[in-house]
Amino acid sequence: MKSTAQYQDAIASFLGIDSSRVFLYWKGRVALYAVLKAMRIGPGDEVILPAFTCVVVPNAILYLGAKPVYVDINPSTLCSHAAQIEAAITPSTKAILIQNMLGLSVEVPAIVAMAKAKQIYTIEDCTHGFGGSHQEVYYGLHSDAAFYSSQWNKPFSTGIGGMLVVNKLDLLPEIELVNAALITPSAKERFLLRILLFAKTYLLKGPTYWHLLKGYRWLSKKGWVVGSSSNQEMVGTDMPPDYFKAMSKVQCQRGRQALQYLKEVMQKRKEHARSVHRWLQQNNKQRVPEEYFEHHAFLKYPLLVHDRKKFLLKAEKHHIPMGDWFVSPLHPVLDSLEPWGLVLEHFPNALNVSSCIVNLPLDLPVARLINFLELYPQEIK
Repeated sequence: MKSTAQYQDAIASFLGIDSSRVFLYWKGRVALYAVLKAMRIGPGDEVILPAFTCVVVPNAILYLGAKPVYVDINPSTLCSHAAQIEAAITPSTKAILIQNMLGLSVEVPAIVAMAKAKQIYTIEDCTHGFGGSHQEVYYGLHSDAAFYSSQWNKPFSTGIGGMLVVNKLDLLPEIELVNAALITPSAKERFLLRILLFAKTYLLKGPTYWHLLKGYRWLSKKGWVVGSSSNQEMVGTDMPPDYFKAMSKVQCQRGRQALQYLKEVMQKRKEHARSVHRWLQQNNKQRVPEEYFEHHAFLKYPLLVHDRKKFLLKAEKHHIPMGDWFVSPLHPVLDSLEPWGLVLEHFPNALNVSSCIVNLPLDLPVARLINFLELYPQEIK
């Protein structure tokens, strides 16, 4: 059996679905593009999404000539809620993206029911949420389709990688037609990915972590290694020529291995999140509302800080690999968001949160996390 089929079977078995509904891609954004195209979304169509996401998400919409329509977030959940989404619907709305943020999805059944009544497609953006659940249903299985990411620091990692799950079965033939155009990763890309996976497993730890991480980011920015995003994706809305790419054997092999430990990893992260939450509560800091804990998988714990740059430097000093996701409403673009049609003034919550959020890693020993927080309580909002 080919690695691709074995990996599809492993994902399907984890989610409790048929493997015919699972499709694999070089990156998660490619999975989004594929399902949007299968839904025949194009010029004149609108797709609703949160105004607090990664820039590659509206890119997939714009590559098809459609229009991203942004909705502000609730600052306590970092997600858009059903009422906010419903207010943005127009006769041109073709699909709604329901985003899972750092492991949390909010009001998914309500959004899906509303969209279904209006004959609008729903797609769950589960790039942070593979393996988490809402009302005892895995993230991604509520809606018409869902895309996932297995890039660095995601629930489980294949270096880079993406998956699509299709729940609306009449989309399956369309997906097969779209996937006929997938590009095979080159031998060079597969080799570089193997090297990066080796470095992540055996070298990216202890004293070498920060030097190697900075080196990787610099090389990735230059386009000299396989990175999370290309320069072209960060500066404009033209689709890169090698964008629509299939998953490689390297990623499939790594994914099958990582899936075996996912439930254990997620349980540990959730336990650590509760400890962090208690500390924040005791110190009267902003935190994830208690009511969302049951449905939160906690990829990271979001912290709001007074001075992000200083806080990240302090984290580095103490060897805490603090995340800096969402430094912008369309992460990581810090220049004008005009090419993507997002007007900052219209989305005050997304703008405010993106100015001060950091992501606490939950895969470290919890005592280290709490000890670090106790050193700098005045830095946390």
